[in-house]
Parts: sequence; structure tokens; C-alpha cells
Amino acid sequence: MTKSKFDEKFRPQFHFTPEAHWLNDPNGMVFYEGEYHLFYQHYPEGTTWGPMHWGHAVSRDMVHWEHLEVALAPDGNGFIFSGCVVVDWTDSSGLFNGGTGLVAVFTQHDTDPDNGQPRQRQSIAYSLDKGRSWIKYPGNPVLTEQIADFRDPKVFRHEETASWVMVLAAGDHVRLYRSTDLISWSFASIFGAEEGSHDGVWECPDLFELSVEGYLSKKWVLIVSIGDDPDYPEGSRTQYFVGSFNGYSFVNDNVPDCVLWLDHGRDNYAGVTFSDVPAEDGRRLLIGWMSNWKYANQTPTENWRGAMTIPRVLSLRNEAEGIRLVQRPALELQRLRSGKRHWNNILIAAEHSHAIEITDNRAEVVALFEPGDADQVCIKLGTAGHGQTIIGYDAGNQTLFIDRSASGIIDFHPQFACRHEMKLQPDKGLIRLHLFIDCSSVEVFAGDGNGVMTDLIFPDAGCGTVELFAANGHAKLVSLEVFNLHSIYEGMGQMAATNGTIG
Repeated sequence: MTKSKFDEKFRPQFHFTPEAHWLNDPNGMVFYEGEYHLFYQHYPEGTTWGPMHWGHAVSRDMVHWEHLEVALAPDGNGFIFSGCVVVDWTDSSGLFNGGTGLVAVFTQHDTDPDNGQPRQRQSIAYSLDKGRSWIKYPGNPVLTEQIADFRDPKVFRHEETASWVMVLAAGDHVRLYRSTDLISWSFASIFGAEEGSHDGVWECPDLFELSVEGYLSKKWVLIVSIGDDPDYPEGSRTQYFVGSFNGYSFVNDNVPDCVLWLDHGRDNYAGVTFSDVPAEDGRRLLIGWMSNWKYANQTPTENWRGAMTIPRVLSLRNEAEGIRLVQRPALELQRLRSGKRHWNNILIAAEHSHAIEITDNRAEVVALFEPGDADQVCIKLGTAGHGQTIIGYDAGNQTLFIDRSASGIIDFHPQFACRHEMKLQPDKGLIRLHLFIDCSSVEVFAGDGNGVMTDLIFPDAGCGTVELFAANGHAKLVSLEVFNLHSIYEGMGQMAATNGTIG
């Protein structure tokens, strides 16, 4: 890899992108023998969605990635849709001659020759060489149902019942199955037909247990993504449920019409978590697809299309309204920091803004401010006349918003230009925003991970300036930190030698 290959206009410099062509959902994320594996939905012959393959990359730190050959390609059972990979530590499948290895469980999509209708079935493949090559199970498919939308299996080991559990999407609900060998599956339960949001077809589920911060208790979290419905301007997005799981069925702790969103921006979809992260690490790590089905095929890039979010660490917190998911950027990203600028106690207003130049259209920004008597406190990215994105806090409504209606190139889809928001209450009178800006995206972590907004942007002249200002009043910038960030395509040897988990 050379830097020039990844230095195209709008190409993110610290987010994962394919070497070329199309990318969507992250698949098969697993940690095995010192490597994080990221598979992804990939069409290797074009920059729009096509016959799906599994692309593949590996990393030791979830930041610097080595691109590998396509892992799974379509066969007589159909295209390779989304799925997962697990480590078979005890050779329960009998595929590893008493050793350990990786097993992929994925959806295959084709047309039923008997009736000409689309069908989706679950298949498996296994690897004997740390994921470098894959052998498809000769008995595929291993799970079939007469359900049109029947896809995206996520499998995990449930030690309490000594079984593998599969959760997968089935139109307007998820279905759970159980197995002792990853090959033969039996139906266990259904969840969700009358719960949560049904603004689109359910996709890409994940089910895992998390500790509640500050408590000894744990809860189970079910993540479900929702496909684009033309009637809803938000497009595709992701919800989550908090509840209990006994190895057979999931029970929601909240009332059925309670809807909890994973991300309040427009561009975090199909996120799932890594399997088999070592117990000594203990983190639940999530990466999502940084796009939206409403316009994913039209975004203004050339040789590649599609990117992933930064890796995020998930936890649970007991809030006034109930137990809620918390997201924080993975600490491995701090290895990209190359310089820090710091300011304290600056008064800002419409006539007293604070502007900072950033290098190469990327930066990490941490701002702590008191809204004071200002109606809004805003962070503006970009240059007037060439695209400006505003991240703002509305003090009267206690909402955080992103306005990308004049962010640059916006005409590729009528619903791309927009302003959207989330509720955000001050913490002891203070608002904390943690931004990751990277050429064609911004990810905003609010408070201490209380909420996140992820948006694509396509500024004509890049994001060379960060400007802070207040509207209709004065606010106090208590502290501001701005970090320059290395490109992951620079100094590959040196950076790789020092990567790994930061404690």
C-alpha cells in the first residue's frame, strides 16, 4: 500500500475503507490469535451495490488495517450476505481435528427455482489458517425457513446452557436458534414483532451481555438495525433493547413502544460487535457502516464507496429514565495523535468567535463549555462558500444538533442536506463534545458517551477550519483541546510495531 492510493478526494484517513469498489455492512468481526478480523459486504467489480462477497482485512489495533483477498464469494447457493465469525475453541463442530479455528455463519441469497421468489438461507464456512482461506461446508445451507427476509446471523457461545445461540433478522422480528455444533440448529424463540421501531425491515441483530457502570449487575443488549423506508427521512438506522436472556429467549425491560437509538446521526448503520475479545481485555467493541441506504449508492466518491465508523467501546449506565447504552471511542485511536493545542476560559459570542486551523482535513476536538446566556453554542467546520457543517447546542431546547444543509456537495440526493438533533442535558451546567473529523465525516460523542451523532459530509474545500461561536448571547469555552491526527497510511511499519490495546 502507498499513501497515494488512499489519498483520493473525500477518502477518510483514519477510518476503514476498501482498497477500491463497494463496501457496506461490517461482517464476521472476531479477535483470534492477536488479530482483529473485519469482514464486510463487498462488490469487487463496482462502486455500487452488486453481487455480494465478503471483503477481509486484519489489524492488531482496530486502526491500522492490512487488506487481504476476498474471503467468501458467491456460489451455487447464492450471494454472500451478512453474518458473523466465531472461534470454535473446543472443536464442537468437529471441523478442526481437535484443535481450534474460525467458523463463519452467513446468509446466502438466491432465487428459489421452484417458484422464482427470492430466498435467504444460512450457511457456514471454516478456516484452518487464521482466516486466510475458507472452506465452505459441503452440507450448506445449514438452516432454512420459509421466510422471505431471513438473514444476518450473529452467533455467540452461551456457557450457562452449553450451547451456541444464533440471533437473526426475520422481517419484523428476530428469531433465536440453538446448536451444540454450529451445524445443526433448532428454533428457540421470537422477539420483537410488537416492540421497538418498525420504520423499516429489521436487519443485522447482535445480542450480548454488558455490566452496568457502578453496579455489580449485568444486562443483555439486543441491537437491531432498521432498513430504509421511503416514508421516513432518517433512512436506515439502528435501535437497541435492554433486557434479560436465559439462553432461549430475550425479554425487554422497557415497555414495547420505548425506542432507543444507538446513534442520532444519519450515518451509522448495521453496527455489530467483535466476538471473542479476550477476557483480560473485557471490552465490548462495535464498528458500524458509515452510510445510509437512502443515498449510499450516490455518495460523491470515485474509485471506492463506503467507510466504517471508528471502533467504539460499549457499556451500560443507570440513568434517570432507565439503563442506557454508553459509547466511547476506543483508546487505540489515541496512537494517531501527533500534536495537541489547548485553550482555557475563552469568552465566545457571535462577534467573538474562536477559530483554529486543522491539518489535512482531520482532527480530534474535545470542547467543554458553559452555555451561559447564549441561545446556541456552535462548532463550525469548513470554509464559507465551500461547505460548512455546524455542530450546535441549543440551550433552550437542550438539544445537540448537526446541520449539514450547506456542508458542500449535497445535490446527489434530495434528503442528504438536513438538520437533525438529539436531547442532551448539561452536566453540572457544562456541555462536553468530543469530535472526530475525517475528510468526509464527523462523529460527535456527547457528554461522557451519553449520545453519539455520526454524519457524512462532502465539503468542496475540505474541513480546514474549526470555529467556535455563540448566538444571541455569550458562552464560556472552559477548555478546548485540538489534536492533529496521523493518517493510518503514513509510517505503517513504525505504527504497526507499537499498536495494540491501551489500558
